[in-house]
Amino acid sequence: MAKVNNAESYQQNYAKLQEIAQKLSHSEEIDIDELVPMVDEATRAYQVCQSRIEAVEAALNKRLDQESDDEKPTETIE
Repeated sequence: MAKVNNAESYQQNYAKLQEIAQKLSHSEEIDIDELVPMVDEATRAYQVCQSRIEAVEAALNKRLDQESDDEKPTETIE
């Protein structure tokens, strides 16, 4: 279940980043009082996404390293 929550967390935070970016790029005037909270929210969302990507990358690298070790021929000592 934790994996589902992590995936949802990534997807939710990525969507939040897209929403904030769209709001900032399409607004002609941004309320200055909303800017700092928006940037804070985007920063938190970015950190969650970055952390999740790094965790997945590490897990994949570990898996690939294990598979390449398994494929190496074993030496027999006589």
